[in-house]
Amino acid sequence: MLMLRYWPRFVSACRRRYGRTFTLRIAQMGTLVYLDDPSDIKEVFAGDPAVFHAGEDNSMLSGLLGPASVLVVDDEVHRDRRRLMLAPFHRDAVARQTELMAQIAASNIAGWPVGRPFAVAPKMSEITLEVILRLVIGASDPARLAALREVLPKLLNLTAFELLAIGAPSLQRRLPWRGVRQRIEEADRLLYAEIAERRADPALASRTDALAMLVLAADQDGRTMTDAELRDQLMTLLVAGHDTTATGLAWALERLTRHPAALAKAVRAAEAGDDEHLDAVAKETLRSRPVVFDVGRILKQPVEIAGYRLPAGVMVAPGIGLVHSDDRVYPDADRFDPDRMIGATLSPTTWLPFGGGARRCLGATLAMAEMRVVLGEVLRRVDLACTSARGEGQRVKHVILTPNRGARITVSRLRTLRQHRKPLSDNAIHQ
Repeated sequence: MLMLRYWPRFVSACRRRYGRTFTLRIAQMGTLVYLDDPSDIKEVFAGDPAVFHAGEDNSMLSGLLGPASVLVVDDEVHRDRRRLMLAPFHRDAVARQTELMAQIAASNIAGWPVGRPFAVAPKMSEITLEVILRLVIGASDPARLAALREVLPKLLNLTAFELLAIGAPSLQRRLPWRGVRQRIEEADRLLYAEIAERRADPALASRTDALAMLVLAADQDGRTMTDAELRDQLMTLLVAGHDTTATGLAWALERLTRHPAALAKAVRAAEAGDDEHLDAVAKETLRSRPVVFDVGRILKQPVEIAGYRLPAGVMVAPGIGLVHSDDRVYPDADRFDPDRMIGATLSPTTWLPFGGGARRCLGATLAMAEMRVVLGEVLRRVDLACTSARGEGQRVKHVILTPNRGARITVSRLRTLRQHRKPLSDNAIHQ
């Protein structure tokens, strides 16, 4: 119960009491061994994927994502499926999409209220959902787009009670959870329609949306993904890439409005097209307010880590939030300071908001580019009022940590743009 309600605070308290490596035994999950030493985390991320299973840890999501999802498979199946999915997330492919990201953001920002506080997290969710619909799925049919905008938020914001039917799909046949099944079926109908349209498109090879690239992707034997496999990957990208990026953006604005000097620098950077500084704001936000607090690997055989012999079946959990809040890694870690990220060489075991190793988030490059672009559009188009209110707490929502009041901000003025934003540099996208 403490984990469900106070996840970061509870785990951090355990570290203070028990040390850098400690065990939690949790009902329905089993035994977790938390790690916060970068050298121990490196062993996990660099370890044999056949020994450190991540897909098995995510298996409870298969009722929504599907059995072919890259998130719920392991071993050679995961390796091969991941290779098929790389093309849409290459930095060049992402670079071609930044202008549309900016247009989507600008359209949404234009409707923000002025002079009164509002929760910006739902606005960020609208933007990131539209980015996925247009850039990842490539939806363009007006009726289908409207239907997707209607059903997907309902599916991606299930209550804790409704989530029981995701972990145990057989419940979806029972009356209290039939609505979950109906939403999944409606989403499937729309996604399969998009897949069929893409397969029939004579200009498929020239399209830039991720679905088109996935339809074309083939392994070494020339095998392409089936419709069911494509559906599962699209659902995975929706679930993994929608709320996570939206939450990161909401935290960025929550942090900036409580740090006037950082906000002023970020505004100047946005006006000057300084992508390096906007990138630093995004990185520092994801460090100080990681959207996901940890990642899990289930051991398939005994392993020695941190001086302990851990048996098969145990889940090792590199603590993203524990590392990011460690003063030994980030001096004065509680301080929000984007400048610390300027020119910094970040280790994959000390800055790890997207996980690491063979299971590092496929969409990390897209997410970072989207954060830079959307932040730039916000800071150029509105004046944000600073506040002396306490920072918002972290609320556990499914497996992510969101601002507990929705990241409330106040727009004091809509701005008239005097210049166009310069395109992201190849170097910025690579970072």
